[in-house]
Amino acid sequence: MSDPGAPFVAYVNARRGALLRSATLITGDPHTAQDLLQDALIKLAARWERVGEGSPDAYVRRIMFHDNVSRWRRTGREVPVGEVAESARPLGGTEPIDPARAVTGLDVRRALAELTDKQRAVLVLRYYDDLSETQIAQTLEVSNGTVKSQAHAALKRLRELLPEAAEALVGSEETP
Repeated sequence: MSDPGAPFVAYVNARRGALLRSATLITGDPHTAQDLLQDALIKLAARWERVGEGSPDAYVRRIMFHDNVSRWRRTGREVPVGEVAESARPLGGTEPIDPARAVTGLDVRRALAELTDKQRAVLVLRYYDDLSETQIAQTLEVSNGTVKSQAHAALKRLRELLPEAAEALVGSEETP
């Protein structure tokens, strides 16, 4: 006799890493991200029979986004970012890096923390999870126009926060 929970366990084992990375990018904090993902997976387990055959990733992302917004409303907008030494890497190309213009992962994480939760979620879903505008709109339960406007505003703000990365952010708004 097969275990009725086996498909859920297989899903969690297969997708946990990618979902945790998304949660970390959404929250800006690895510990909060673990809690956020765990709570989302508990909610998914309760609805697995209904959601498991469809798109459980979309369901988990939607839960994480909504729960993160709720957490933010309860606790405030402060997002801790540790001081991590990181070597400078180019955003693109092979030219030598001018240390004064180098952008580190820490710089990007700090800039992402300055965005609204919805803007950050749109960018993470678009550029990290590689979802289409329609998939993002469905995940966040908003219109395609809202996804476009949030992405536009977020990229504009990132250009202001990271002027040294502005060239890499030009054209980022184009959707494949």
